[in-house]
Amino acid sequence: MIRLQKLLSRAGLGSRRTVEQWIRSGRVTVDGRIARLGARAEAGADVRLDGRRLGLGGETPGAELLLYYKPIGEVTTRRDPQRRPTVFTRLPPPRQGRWISVGRLDVNTAGLLLLTTDGQLAHELMHPSGGIEREYLVRVRGRPGPGVLRQLREGVALEDGPARFDQISAPDPGERAGSHSSFHVVLREGRKREVRRLWQALGFEVSRLLRIRYGPIRLPRDLRPGSARVAGAGELEALRASLKRSVAAGGPGAAPASK
Repeated sequence: MIRLQKLLSRAGLGSRRTVEQWIRSGRVTVDGRIARLGARAEAGADVRLDGRRLGLGGETPGAELLLYYKPIGEVTTRRDPQRRPTVFTRLPPPRQGRWISVGRLDVNTAGLLLLTTDGQLAHELMHPSGGIEREYLVRVRGRPGPGVLRQLREGVALEDGPARFDQISAPDPGERAGSHSSFHVVLREGRKREVRRLWQALGFEVSRLLRIRYGPIRLPRDLRPGSARVAGAGELEALRASLKRSVAAGGPGAAPASK
């Protein structure tokens, strides 16, 4: 049994505060009874808003997936107390429901941000058991040697527990001649500023960070910073399939598949 506010917000029907207002106003019923604050329900319950039954279980019918190229300087929240621009001001309206961001990118990170109207899908993608791969192009100051790269693959102790990259590319030989080095890194967690903190723990500062892939979804080459496009049905199904495979394989703690 899940609290109604959590159940409805997870399904992408509104924020928890909005759902609370619906309940206070007597607009929500559960199995024919007017709901009260604190009420709980199963995903399969007959939950209605103003007499209209709400879909809460399984895949959301008509769900949409949005690919957004987040530029540096925007925050991934609906409102910001510092009045910084948010990604939600640029997004096209969905056909129904509201956009829910799949995780966040910090204000100084750019690249692919996924949003969906399927609250359950967003929740499952963000849950630690999901273990979906995230790939980044990262530029660091300095020239990390083979020992540093090996340690980043094997694991580094952070304040919130050990972390590591599942994959890390060799640097471009041309860039190694300068003061910076670029790498492609892959990890299967979504901890706050994890990529930056991994490098920082070994004495290297990240000067540029761009997310280029989330699961099977890549940042489109023709998408410009600050622009978005709705994914096709095939991309949405590929993302769901990737999630199912990752969960079945054991999530972030699973051994890498052999190649």
